[in-house]
Amino acid sequence: MEKTRQLCLVITLSLMSVAAMASNFVSATDPGFAYVGRISWTAKPGAAVWTYPGVQIHATFTGTSAAMKTNPDCGYFMVEVDDMAPRKVQSVKGKEVTSLVSGLNEGMHRLTITYIIEGMYKKPTFYGLYLDDNCSLGERPTLPERRIEFIGNSITCGYGIEGNGKEKIFLFSLQNFYETYAARTTRALQAQCQVCARSGIGIYRNYAGKIPDEIMPNIYPQTFYETKGEQWDFSRFQPDVVCVNLGCNDTSVGEYDKDRLTEAFKQFTVTLRGHYPKAKIVYIIGAIPPSKKLNDIRDAQNAAIADAASRGDNDVYRMDFTPDDGSLGWGSQGHPSMKRHAVMAEELTAYLRSLMGWE
Repeated sequence: MEKTRQLCLVITLSLMSVAAMASNFVSATDPGFAYVGRISWTAKPGAAVWTYPGVQIHATFTGTSAAMKTNPDCGYFMVEVDDMAPRKVQSVKGKEVTSLVSGLNEGMHRLTITYIIEGMYKKPTFYGLYLDDNCSLGERPTLPERRIEFIGNSITCGYGIEGNGKEKIFLFSLQNFYETYAARTTRALQAQCQVCARSGIGIYRNYAGKIPDEIMPNIYPQTFYETKGEQWDFSRFQPDVVCVNLGCNDTSVGEYDKDRLTEAFKQFTVTLRGHYPKAKIVYIIGAIPPSKKLNDIRDAQNAAIADAASRGDNDVYRMDFTPDDGSLGWGSQGHPSMKRHAVMAEELTAYLRSLMGWE
């Protein structure tokens, strides 16, 4: 009889806990959330869905804890609460609810959630937050006025940035967009950041010529990483500056065609200008070790800049990262290390401050 009463008590308390949590669920569509990134609101009614790294969810909330509801096993996030150090969390298999923070003091708190891996295989879906009983979101956070878009490949995605150079395979656990040159530059310049990037992608051909249809010019018009489907509405995010880091995969394994590479950069410049009439466009490379490939990418980008200027477009530029010589270590499979990304961020931040006149 005693065991039966104990079991009933446990069940009752569990149901009360679930009921309390469910009664205090804040849907992703709540106006208190502010989002940055290529997010779909039609793929899953009532939820935010995306595939690219760098997507951010901003909110303020009252209470001592917060947990998010997503599709299970959708990847890794960096969580920032108030002035505490960023914390990496994982959405694991079989669980829709992931704890973000607990043990806070009562009162209002700031929250930023950043998706830090490539989500093309996981289709991350954010349904909302669970807050303490009788707690709620505060006013919608005001986002920075400055806007940067990053278009790139594995380096921009943070491929292997948490590795030590010895890994032989790709691991999502070692990818971290938050630590990349792109994210660091964005934070240093106090800007919003939108990302369209994929490991292995090129501007006229992908790494080793694989998946020929999924080159950047073909997926760029889409909301998700795909060549057809939901079209992205470019009016939703008009950047002040677009940073394009492509060319490494085009010149990767096997023979490559420099003329096709050059033409692809020219045409992509036209595409970008069509979507962003007022933005400055900056082509960058790597950082990758010095080589003929590096020179050929630079030549192709310079040709695209000259072509734009011939059409009266003088707002297309190129900047050089310091080539990676391995002195700061390596990430996985020859990718830049976290220390190298920090240096890249310093270089790009200084360049954009000067170019844009940003203090």
